[in-house]
Amino acid sequence: MEKTAVLFVCMGNICRSPTAEGVFRHHVESAGLSDAVEIDSAGTHAYHVGEPPDRRARAAAERRGMSLEGIRARRVSSDDYERFDYIIAMDEDNLYRLRQEAPDEHKAELRLFLEFSGGVETEVPDPYYGGTAGFERVLDLVDDASRGLLETLKR
Repeated sequence: MEKTAVLFVCMGNICRSPTAEGVFRHHVESAGLSDAVEIDSAGTHAYHVGEPPDRRARAAAERRGMSLEGIRARRVSSDDYERFDYIIAMDEDNLYRLRQEAPDEHKAELRLFLEFSGGVETEVPDPYYGGTAGFERVLDLVDDASRGLLETLKR
């Protein structure tokens, strides 16, 4: 497998996309493919640049033996459209924004994350204004989609 670069995107890059980055990294490492896949996350807005993931997201990941350590929020940049093979949005609003901001010519394939899952849902819901259950739900959806994305990349 040639090296593939994947960028996960949500609005502020402190809940959903860093969770996706951490969970996908966990699956990639478990599959022994760390040298073949570059993984990062970013937000469509610059609300939280430089901040670590939300403490509730970190706690939910840790309960499942996954780490979000070392991740810091950043905003999507124009360079990302050339650097990454896949730019994967958590929901339709962020996918729309990515498409609006994309240069006319770009390398990245813009997709919704749950296109890679076996479920019927199309969007990863934003857990920011909810409780612990929302972060657990995000982890369930992200874990399923991460497995599907990894299978897609292996092909």
